[in-house]
Amino acid sequence: MPKRPTRPRDPNQLAKLILDIATGEISEIPAAPAAQKKARARKLGGLKGGKARAQSLSPRKRRQIAKKAATARWAQGAFGNDIDYAMLIKTYEGDSAKKAPAETRYSPAECTGSFTQRITGEPDGAYISTSIAERQNLTMRMSMRRFTRLTNGFSKKVDNHNAALALHFMHYNFARIHKTLRVTPAMEASVADHVWSLEEIARLAD
Repeated sequence: MPKRPTRPRDPNQLAKLILDIATGEISEIPAAPAAQKKARARKLGGLKGGKARAQSLSPRKRRQIAKKAATARWAQGAFGNDIDYAMLIKTYEGDSAKKAPAETRYSPAECTGSFTQRITGEPDGAYISTSIAERQNLTMRMSMRRFTRLTNGFSKKVDNHNAALALHFMHYNFARIHKTLRVTPAMEASVADHVWSLEEIARLAD
């Protein structure tokens, strides 16, 4: 039995298709081209094969793949090889019948270990950590509603998003006293000599 023709996923193409059917331009949904069918089959096969391949890799092989991918990615970036860069790679336990599958779990599986991998330059091992970046991510999520998970307060425009980010970091670095530093980050870095007020920050928009 032949499969039912698939509708286009792009909303504009789907709207045009519905209009063409309504106006009699075409009588039915055209079948997907053979190239699209093959592409979907390759994608599905890659997803299945990729999962099976990942489960069969040893920790040493995973490190080699991670290093190769990171080196290739950074070599194309703005820094090239003129940077001290390393990765902290964490390994997680596989799925079991006692726990929810990875596809339906909201948080990652239990971490079973970690190791560091130098990518380029001479990074200081004492600073190879994800803690600073993750703390920054948490601060942003807690300070800006638009970064909250499952929020309806997300940015509707890129300009609004950029403005909210700029306002957050300006306030965080210049106007908010850090509980550990007991001064603002800008004062600690000798960029500012006093705690900025909201009025001073607002004047920058003029």
